[in-house]
Amino acid sequence: MARSFPSPVLFIMRLDKFVCKSTEFTKAEAIRCIHSGEVSVNDQTIIDEATQVHENNTVLLHGKPLTARPFRYLLMNKPAGTVCSNIDEVYPSLFRYLDIENVSELHIAGRLDADTTGLVLITDDGRWSFGITQPTRHCPKVYNVTLSRALSATQADDIAKQFRHGIALQGEAKLTRPAILDIISDKQVRLTITEGKFHQVKRMFAVVGNRVVALHREKIGDVRLDVDSGQWRYLTQDEIRSFL
Repeated sequence: MARSFPSPVLFIMRLDKFVCKSTEFTKAEAIRCIHSGEVSVNDQTIIDEATQVHENNTVLLHGKPLTARPFRYLLMNKPAGTVCSNIDEVYPSLFRYLDIENVSELHIAGRLDADTTGLVLITDDGRWSFGITQPTRHCPKVYNVTLSRALSATQADDIAKQFRHGIALQGEAKLTRPAILDIISDKQVRLTITEGKFHQVKRMFAVVGNRVVALHREKIGDVRLDVDSGQWRYLTQDEIRSFL
């Protein structure tokens, strides 16, 4: 799993991030270099670390050209009892399962709760992950949901209708976007949503008088989970481009 894939689009990033991604500098070290006038962009000395640079710029450090490492795009099957964070919290970070270099550069596109399992997308390409998580993209996410109370056929039909039309979550001004409910068994369903409000799936079922006891994300967009718990792989170029 030592491969990485090049960015599918021209990148745009802050200068301090570009320096970090082209060297082994920490963010603080990169900013010190920039403030000291040691970095130039297109032959102009730049001392503002927030300056945006892109793939076609010539960036020099001490007069030598910098080349950013390729962006990386991964999927992982998140185990229960882990957090979608770069650092350990009450639960350990799922990044503990990644045996690759420069893990600190990575972030998660669409987080899951500590007790939720399944598909997470991981990258160091901020523009790409923003395109996945911004609500206006309506990116579908598919969850396998285990419920505490069995559903009769009539209840299942009624809930499916409510979810299709949108429901009011406590504290939310707008109804949820239309969601698709498929019945697997009386206590297990598959739910497809196109947004990611806080604890959304659990809150949706709470509104209709049920409780989620297990939640597993199977799919995001066209990317389907296909590795075992705690395992990961790089996305293919087609999978990367499917989110653009």
